[in-house]
Amino acid sequence: MTATPHLIGLDWGTSSLRAQLFDAQGAVLETRSRPWGIMHVPDGDFAAAYRTLVGDWREARPNLPAIACGMVGSRGGWREVPYADCPADVHSLAAGLLRLDTGCGELHLVPGVMQRGALPNVLRGEETQVFGALELEPDLAAEALLVLPGTHSKWVRVRDGRLTDFATYMTGELFAVLREHSILGRPAAEAGPEANAEAFRLGLVTARDAGAEGLFGRLFTARSRVLAGELGAAHSLDYLSGLLIGEELRSQVAALKGAPCPPLVLIGDAALCQRYRDALALFDIHQVRLLEQATRAGLWRLAQAAGLLPITGDSHA
Repeated sequence: MTATPHLIGLDWGTSSLRAQLFDAQGAVLETRSRPWGIMHVPDGDFAAAYRTLVGDWREARPNLPAIACGMVGSRGGWREVPYADCPADVHSLAAGLLRLDTGCGELHLVPGVMQRGALPNVLRGEETQVFGALELEPDLAAEALLVLPGTHSKWVRVRDGRLTDFATYMTGELFAVLREHSILGRPAAEAGPEANAEAFRLGLVTARDAGAEGLFGRLFTARSRVLAGELGAAHSLDYLSGLLIGEELRSQVAALKGAPCPPLVLIGDAALCQRYRDALALFDIHQVRLLEQATRAGLWRLAQAAGLLPITGDSHA
């Protein structure tokens, strides 16, 4: 017997759009994707993009609930959704869903999370992954440190099922800027970049041991070590990556102030998460889990909390 669809879930970010059709237990029946992130929506027509991707699902079941997370709810997206305040839990996020008439059925947009104070900070999309992680691994709810590497890496603290605080590191974006627009990217561009694990490790150790000098005092070594013959030009980007990720990790280890690291989980692209796992070992953090499918689990959990779905005890999103 064919499973009955119960939910449409969308992960609509900056560079891509993914839609999934869920059954009654939160398992995915079908997945569709397009390179239609909010910066690349054809003709800027969000409604047309939505209709093209999931219109037949809506026609088959006009009352099927739909929910979307990511940058689609940002100021540059389809409709800006006000942030939920940090600390946040799944219920405060569900209460902040924005109902949008798409012309092809209603779509509920997930709010991001804002951490207010002297230095405001925001999440937009990662909050869904966080609560998806808690759905997949309930033991994390007591206390955990969730790390979401990427263009803007997020380090999120969870306690008692609530997202309590977080930090943002522009590691991926800084790497791209330095690679494309600075003298540090020139050696690899001229020689042709080659992956090299030892160069990456050297960058990590150089950042880890920077002390008071910090990253800015050691960034130029991505060039000077090439000039001195200590580093192959083709390997200099892996060294630069190690420097930047190493500084991110050094900052977070310092924030622990000697306390044991909470259970740490990496969420996101598998290859990048493995890169972070290898890096964390050099900082004596070895108990690290990698978690996949957090976004889809989070969309399902938020839909449940918002009353879009019946609460069941056997969901396995």
